[in-house]
Parts: sequence; structure tokens; C-alpha cells
Amino acid sequence: MYVAVKGGETAIRNAHRLLDDRRRGDRSVPSIGLDQIVEQLALAVDRVMAEGSLYDRELAALAVKQARGDMIEAIFLVRAYRTTLPRFGYTRPVDTAAMLVERRVSATYKDLPGGQLLGPTFDYTHRLLDPELAGDASVPEPEQRSEPMEPVMRVSAILANEGLIEADGELLDDHRPGDITREPLEFPLERDTRLQALARGDEGFLLALAYSTQRGYARSHPFVGEVRIGEVELELEVPELDFAAPLGSIRVTECQMVTQFKGSSKVPPQFTRGYGLVFGQSERKAMAMALCDRALRASEFGEDVVAPAQDEEFVISHSDNVQATGFVEHLKLPHYVDFQAELDLIRRMRAEQADAVAERKEAAE
Repeated sequence: MYVAVKGGETAIRNAHRLLDDRRRGDRSVPSIGLDQIVEQLALAVDRVMAEGSLYDRELAALAVKQARGDMIEAIFLVRAYRTTLPRFGYTRPVDTAAMLVERRVSATYKDLPGGQLLGPTFDYTHRLLDPELAGDASVPEPEQRSEPMEPVMRVSAILANEGLIEADGELLDDHRPGDITREPLEFPLERDTRLQALARGDEGFLLALAYSTQRGYARSHPFVGEVRIGEVELELEVPELDFAAPLGSIRVTECQMVTQFKGSSKVPPQFTRGYGLVFGQSERKAMAMALCDRALRASEFGEDVVAPAQDEEFVISHSDNVQATGFVEHLKLPHYVDFQAELDLIRRMRAEQADAVAERKEAAE
């Protein structure tokens, strides 16, 4: 570490003071508050919560502010804080079918029970910079449905009613889910463990892999069965109570991809599932996760593993941005001894090569 260098502790202390100064910026500009970050940079907060594995908007906003907007640094801060928290137990499996939906779109059915709900989305914006946002322009109140929101059936249930899609949730009754925050990863992984790793994997990395599956680097031609965003209830089973205690609700994004499967000697042709579920509003991440999930199930369906997105160990071992940051950024730390050893080795190799060339010249003469 730099503390080993003469004057290192003083230099680090001064670097921290400079960081604080740069974080604060121009003192004539009001300091940004956590409530502003939560309300106006909500998607950044949602990503930090999802990849930091901790659902707390205020803490995520604090991490964004402390990290000066560096998302991976903010995720790192949340992960570190998470390790200090006690574990009281595990909630019951969330019933996303009972989600109170605020956004729900399907690329497979135009008209479906519950309808399409566009909700808050960039999908139909023109991607033109809006100069009015530089100020504090008034924003009209959004129009709301007159009828209250109600749970709507999943699109996959429509296919399931016809027997056209693989069964879902067969292992829930007798399978104990893993916990990647407490148990080391051991390959091959169960699907639930793999989904946990994907849920907090780096959005950019998963997006690139998902994109690769669509460009031919896996046998995948998916359809978005459904993307939905909304509130789900959390319940905790307490031994002293004969009912599950409600803890409140959280906002999540769920995506189910459907992909054609030609079938086998045991299974008829049908659609298969790719699944994504993340904290907050993060449909790009949920979609990428679902595409990667389906690609990683290749061997399950007897498909050849020929692309990076289908290689479980490759994908899971490199999807965590906190681990990736540690490995890449540690290169900034002093490697003086290692480098001097390699420098000496290169010099000796060059000297030996020069001697060999000289000997060949003498022999030729």
C-alpha cells in the first residue's frame, strides 16, 4: 500500500481532503440533498440498490452522493455497509403475480387481460435534450386511471393454460434456495443461486452478453413475454405467530422472456423461460438478466454450449462489478518489487539474446 512509501500517510490524508473538496464543488452552489437524489435521480438509486443487494433508497442516495456519481463505487459502499447489518431471517417467496402494476408491456400479445400499461418510460421520447430542464420548469400532474390498480395475470400463464410453455416453480416445495451472500459459489450452480448472482451482476456486462445472444452467439430468438414494474408485498414468518407478518412493500422490475424450444424425445416442442427480477425500476437490467438466464440453461435443454453467454462459470465469475473493480483497480497500487523482478528478468533475457546473436555472428565468420 502507499502507506509503505515515505510520507504515505500524509499524502493519503491530503488526498482524502482533496476528494472531499471536489465532492462538495463550488461552495456558492447549494449542496444536493439526499431527498433530491432519491426523487430526481431515482434510476441511479434503483441500480445501486439492485447491485448493492440492499433495498434502502436513502442509503443508496447517500452512496451516490459520497461516490460523486460513480455508480460502481456507490454499489461498493452499499455492499460494504450491508455486511454490518444483522440478518433476522428470510421473507416468504414474493408473489409477483399479485404485483400492483404501474408499468406492464408485452411484445407477444397486443390485447391481453389487464391491458398494456406504458407507465413511466423513455421508450417513446425523442431523445432530444430539453433546455427547460436546466431550470425549474413546472411539470403538469400526470393522468391516472380512475379505477384502482389490481393484480393482473402473467402473460406466461396464458401460454401455460395451453401447455405451450415449460412448467414454472417445480422446485419450490422441496428445494432450499441458496444464499450467495453467505455461501461460496460452487460450480455448477443451481438456477436459483445463478439468478441471485445475475440479479446483482453489473448491468453493462449483462447487457453486452444479452446483446451477444441476439447477434448469433447463442441459439436464442427471444420474445419479451412481459416486463412489469410495480409494488410487491414482503412477509416474514415469525415462530411466535400463526400468520406471516407483513413488512411492507418494495418496487421491483420483473421480466419473462419466452424462447422457442424444438423439443426432444421426452419433451414436446414448447416455449422456454428466461427470468429476470431486480429492485426498483430497471427493465434494461431485468431484460438482460432474463436473456442471460435463458442462455445459461443451454445444457439443461441439451443445447451445445458454444458462446460466452452460455458458459456459466465465465458469466458468473465475471459479472460482479465490485470484484471486477477490485481486480482492475488494484493495478494502481505499488508493485515495485514485482516490477523490479520482471525488469531484471527482461534485462537478463536481452543480454542472453545479444550474447547468442554475437556467438552466431562469430560462428558465421
